[in-house]
Amino acid sequence: MPRNRDLFDDSTMTFGEHLEVLRVHVWRALLGLVLGVILSLFFGDRIINFLRTPIDDALRRNNLPTVENDLGGMDFTGFIKQLFSTEKKEPEVAVPVVQESLQADELLVQVPIASLRSAIESAAPGTLKPTAVEPPKETGEPIAALTVPLLIKSDEIALFKKTADRFNRPVTYKVEEAFMTYIKVSMVSGFVLASPWVFFQLWLFVAAGLFPHERKHVYTYLPMSLGLFFVGALFCFYFVFPIVLDFLISFNSWIGVELQPRLSDYISFVLMLPVMFGISFQLPMVMLFLERIGMITVQAYIENWRMAVLVIAIASMLLTPSDPQSMLLMMFPLVFLYIAGIQLCRFQSKATADPLA
Repeated sequence: MPRNRDLFDDSTMTFGEHLEVLRVHVWRALLGLVLGVILSLFFGDRIINFLRTPIDDALRRNNLPTVENDLGGMDFTGFIKQLFSTEKKEPEVAVPVVQESLQADELLVQVPIASLRSAIESAAPGTLKPTAVEPPKETGEPIAALTVPLLIKSDEIALFKKTADRFNRPVTYKVEEAFMTYIKVSMVSGFVLASPWVFFQLWLFVAAGLFPHERKHVYTYLPMSLGLFFVGALFCFYFVFPIVLDFLISFNSWIGVELQPRLSDYISFVLMLPVMFGISFQLPMVMLFLERIGMITVQAYIENWRMAVLVIAIASMLLTPSDPQSMLLMMFPLVFLYIAGIQLCRFQSKATADPLA
């Protein structure tokens, strides 16, 4: 039998020259990655604050002292019904807006006039006139029953407010935890920042060995794939996260547990779930790939849509670690993307006669 020809017999470059080109592109990609990580190190605090925004907002919403916790005493069925209830109780007492403009060591309180008079009389007897018992025309209540705002300033108040605000923020339990989390976020952010340059260098190496029609498919489908990934990640961060966090915090309150999120665990969670949504949003591209290689036909996609919906529901249940609402928020877009994938396969089948072209 004749010997097989070398893989690079018809190439204008030798095997060693291909390795040299690969080495150049790898070094360029690594250089871009290092620069991205270094740049992210200077903005790591802003990135962490951005990632913390959903949990900080959710904790403040659920830890308001004026919001009554009506989940206690319910069984699990009642808890689930409460989640889907459209009736939302408003706080009976609005949080004073003026509190936001106070200094860290200041506190504005409402003091009953009767208590204030009693304190003044105890400190300086006989300095105040007798209290009017007739109700004022404006309020209809006796003067002694009214309250007045009183500004209190003390170093102990600043310590008290700082301690109380801990329940509205993630915490760390190790001395090095914040630093290691900062490094982790900076590295992940640096990779995301440098990913266009890294993929571009990889593409420059791979494209040299592709035919023109193959490069055309990459130019068409790669932007679609990246777009679907970022849409899924952003959809998760801005729409799914608030619902997931509200459910988890409410569940802690329901079983009588005070939640203090750990920073490192939350960062891992906030990085993992958007990636899962981004990958799941690749469904139309996966369907097109399977149809292009001849494993599944468009007609099979249409005939087995019920099974597809069932698989999507199970996958959504496994990928979302929270309540039925977040599961539905993944399931419904995936069902829509399944229909879009069928239309994409139909369009490509009409666009070319050769399914492998």
